[in-house]
Amino acid sequence: MSISPLNTALLIIDMQRDFCQKGGYADSIGLDINLLRKPIFNINKLLKWARNLNMLVIHTREGHRVDLTDLPIIKRERTLLANAEIGHQGPLGKLMIRGEYGHDFIDELQPISGEPIIDKPGYSAFVYTDLELILRNKEIKNLIITGVTTEVCVSSTFRHATDLGFYCITVADACASANISLHQAALEMIKVENGIFGILKSTNELISLI
Repeated sequence: MSISPLNTALLIIDMQRDFCQKGGYADSIGLDINLLRKPIFNINKLLKWARNLNMLVIHTREGHRVDLTDLPIIKRERTLLANAEIGHQGPLGKLMIRGEYGHDFIDELQPISGEPIIDKPGYSAFVYTDLELILRNKEIKNLIITGVTTEVCVSSTFRHATDLGFYCITVADACASANISLHQAALEMIKVENGIFGILKSTNELISLI
């Protein structure tokens, strides 16, 4: 692989208040917010590093239209069963709805001007978004993947990216899950068959690599 700041992008997945703050969606379904907040320090470290290198930084948010026309019935029913129905009023606004306070990024990881924001209705950052178009236009070949949750949106994205021909570097200590065993299992899957979904690095290893 050929990695440089010019052909590499830092992808920060779903570091939103709905997932990483009390009163949000994740908290409503009983997930451990402290575990989901664990990678904030390392993501912030990578964010400052990437900005200093003028590397492309992209932020994603999972959420839905106010009228829920982009919400699959099966997803809505699943959240209803968890007593955290998407669109239901919560302490941070309507759960998982675009424009609400909870849908936005946590204070520690706010985008700056010029950094693309991808609003996605699903788990993979590529489904029903313009992420691939942005990456192709910027001639990006490598993706540094961080965020939450490791076994859902992070995993869905690096799998999809690999099928599209991007080389993925998933940063183990800059991802998180509310389930430690699932977090570890999702990371272990990356390494099978000599790196079927790219490679794993720690934050410090990655910074020394580029």
